[in-house]
Amino acid sequence: MSKNQDRTSRYQEGSLTLPGTVMLGTGVMIGAGIFALTGQMAQMAGALFPLAFLAAAIVISFSSYSYIKISNAYPSAGGIGMYLHKAYGDRLSTGFNALLMYFSMVIAQSFLARTFGSYTMQLFGGDEGGRMVPILGVSLILAAFMINLLGNRWIQGVASFIGILKIGGILAFGLVGVWLADSLAVDFPSSGETGVVGNFLGATALGILAFKGFTTITNSGVEVKDPKRNVGRAIVISIAACVVIYTLVGFAVASNLSLAEIIETRDYSLAAAARPALGDYGLWFTVAIAMMATAGGILASIFAVSRMLAMLTEMKLVPHSHFGMPGSIQKHTLVYTVVLGLVLTAFFDLSRIAALGIIFYLIMDISIHWGVLRYLYQDVKARRWVPAVAIGLDLMVLGGFVWVKLNSDPFVIGVAVVTMIVIAVAEQIFLKSSARRKAMNSDESNAHHH
Repeated sequence: MSKNQDRTSRYQEGSLTLPGTVMLGTGVMIGAGIFALTGQMAQMAGALFPLAFLAAAIVISFSSYSYIKISNAYPSAGGIGMYLHKAYGDRLSTGFNALLMYFSMVIAQSFLARTFGSYTMQLFGGDEGGRMVPILGVSLILAAFMINLLGNRWIQGVASFIGILKIGGILAFGLVGVWLADSLAVDFPSSGETGVVGNFLGATALGILAFKGFTTITNSGVEVKDPKRNVGRAIVISIAACVVIYTLVGFAVASNLSLAEIIETRDYSLAAAARPALGDYGLWFTVAIAMMATAGGILASIFAVSRMLAMLTEMKLVPHSHFGMPGSIQKHTLVYTVVLGLVLTAFFDLSRIAALGIIFYLIMDISIHWGVLRYLYQDVKARRWVPAVAIGLDLMVLGGFVWVKLNSDPFVIGVAVVTMIVIAVAEQIFLKSSARRKAMNSDESNAHHH
């Protein structure tokens, strides 16, 4: 019996405050958005990229409605996995979409790890050989893993400390950058791509990747104090803070660098923008902020995604093996998440794989809204027109992003389609397996004995 009890997840109810939850959400959002995606969005949308951040904020505002409504009704440490289960039940739709969310978050955390490496190496003149960036990224993920093992108080404390320094530093960068710029008149006609609607929609999709960290908050669930009030409030506060910060920094970068320079330095565009405005001191300051932001993002991401996978495991929607490890399922899923992140960080060029993250996320997001619109709207007291608009906006930006990639990098779309087919087939096989039936029967029998 003690062995079985040791395997269960140990969620610490009420262990996360509202400010701590906001810091976890903004930790993921700001790390991914400003430092890793600014240059990529400029490459896709031209000089209109600051407006693409605003367009992404509009899409996310409609999107967050469904998550707030469901989290108010069903606060859960399983977050997205539990929400999908409430809408679709014990079926392929639940497991498939939850796994899409899981992989998109692991991809995002690995992308952050490499961004950490890219910015850090600017202190040493760059990384011509390309070896130090993945080494630094792997080291950061291992450090975040150790902090996650220490428990929620450590996670919240470290994330809050990093979050305060990071937000203050980024605001200072944006305000000083705008103040010192020759003018705020961004050179909009400088890119031939600017007028193409598909490119702007594609950049907006990348911008959504910068905001999607708010879903980290939903995975905190019952561990948040007064979750029925505070989960929704934390989501709204996080999105509002990021809208202000992204817009300010976007215009600061666009005012200090030409479009060609932003694209050329896309892996470290904020550091490049700081140099003409503030010299070497500005570069060092921006790199320090980037290192803190990406570190906080990875810490929060590992925390949230490992809990979602633990919930899916307990719901018998994904297979699980202990591999001889002691401790709870929650500790095991933390290890699996970190190992997968380490492999991606060490061996893959994540500027390309980031495209997979946004495709997976948007498909999962559409499924959440359809679940509210079709099945849950009465239970969660939602107005059906809001998720309907969210679905329309998601389809629009996903279509624009896929169109751009089909023309510029069709291989990524092929990989996305093949990966989703593999996930769907593997999930269906597992759902029909005798091992799963045996586990379900064992749980029922234990429930009867209690």
